[in-house]
Amino acid sequence: MTLLNRKVDYALLILCYLYHRAEGGCAREIAAHFGISRAFAANILKDLCQQWFVTSERGAKGGYHLHGAAAERSLAELIDALDSAVQLAECNGPAPEECCSFAVHCPIRAPIANLHSRIRAVLETVRLVEVFSAPTDAFEPRPVPLDVSRCSVARPLEQVAIAE
Repeated sequence: MTLLNRKVDYALLILCYLYHRAEGGCAREIAAHFGISRAFAANILKDLCQQWFVTSERGAKGGYHLHGAAAERSLAELIDALDSAVQLAECNGPAPEECCSFAVHCPIRAPIANLHSRIRAVLETVRLVEVFSAPTDAFEPRPVPLDVSRCSVARPLEQVAIAE
């Protein structure tokens, strides 16, 4: 079980990237930097725009920029904005009886609900800027390794001519 799904995980990476780059960035360069599809990056950026974590600007000098107050928002806000609210167990939802026939008589439901509240409280206290405290050189362009292992006609490395 992971607390952060893939979309939230990449959203954090994208927001951190924009936090450390005052000039912002476009979906294409962000996708290339993290090795994800441009469509997936654009989809996340669209959602981040709708939730006021980033702003977008069209045109030749356009792109995406971190919204002014986004860094001070909480990790819980980001998770809620991109995904359904974090739930430690299904019985922490609005209709526990629908997910578990034992929910009414469950001896651990209350302690799990208490733990869920405590985790949620921590997520609400973590500001995104705390997550963004990576060294700035982490966002310098880096070469993308060539992975031919998934190619249908993979050849030994000695046989691949590399242009210099």
